[in-house]
Amino acid sequence: MRTEQESAVHGDGRDDGAAVIVRAPTEARNSGTHDIDLLPALDVLRRINAEDATVPAAVGAVLPELARAVELGVAALESGAAIHYFGAGTSGRIAAQDAAELPPTYGVPAEWVVAHHAGGGEALARAVEGIEDDWASGRADAEGIAPGSLAVGLAASGRTPYVGGALEAARERSAATVLISANPRAPLAGSVDVHVGVSTGAEVIAGSTRMKAGTAQKLALNAFSTAVMVRMGRTYSNLMVGVDATNGKLRGRVVTILTQATGLGESACAAALTAADGDTRVALVSLLADVDAAEAARALGAARGRVRAALGELGVPGPVAPEEPEKPEEPE
Repeated sequence: MRTEQESAVHGDGRDDGAAVIVRAPTEARNSGTHDIDLLPALDVLRRINAEDATVPAAVGAVLPELARAVELGVAALESGAAIHYFGAGTSGRIAAQDAAELPPTYGVPAEWVVAHHAGGGEALARAVEGIEDDWASGRADAEGIAPGSLAVGLAASGRTPYVGGALEAARERSAATVLISANPRAPLAGSVDVHVGVSTGAEVIAGSTRMKAGTAQKLALNAFSTAVMVRMGRTYSNLMVGVDATNGKLRGRVVTILTQATGLGESACAAALTAADGDTRVALVSLLADVDAAEAARALGAARGRVRAALGELGVPGPVAPEEPEKPEEPE
């Protein structure tokens, strides 16, 4: 029998038949759901919902660590490197979904954020048992990481050998490393630059980490990637300005974004979008700075695609920070 620490640190990718005892909070029994199999459907759902409601606060408690991870991600992208996700099972599927949604949402290259799932594409659709225990497989999947990249490992227990192998190989290639887990005392935490250890506690069904732990990883990873995109200038205010009008539906969405950002009418925004060949940011800068599409594109190029910086390049005043409310006078 091996302990979780031995499995995580000394994983060799081989199944030697020994039981691995995982001593993680997610494996404990939840004292509030011992009788869940005796309850009617509505009460089962109420117990699940009550436990789910605790997850956002648990994620909120680790926001400082998540912010450090965001800055590492921004540094990687600004250096011309990439962000790589590594996970198995539910964690890997959440990572794959997050990475897949970034290009259409923010207009970024797919190479900016790449997801690696233990077992490859087959394991995304159907569970492949045992693949997460392969340390060597994780190392192999991380072989292409370039120096300056960021490797983000996702593992509910914080000890998954596949993830451990990937993070180990990433460190050897001078990449920064982050672990997102549901175990504040994760065995892999000591070997990464940042550990985002969300304390979700025992699951409604012991060990079913697709529940609270999975929800926490979904919240943390969506927040991470969204914050990275915001910091990389892929939004203007809270609007998606990386979306390009490649079809009729998207053209309508972009016209709406332009009207919201500028306060101008749909006709003016549609005309600017046409002049910009469907490039939302070029159209937006053109409208806000009152310049033609060519000048807007030049300013955006100088500003590395950041709308606010491009507007500054063209002499458009930046936003004024909201004034602090006056403090009420204290009674004499």
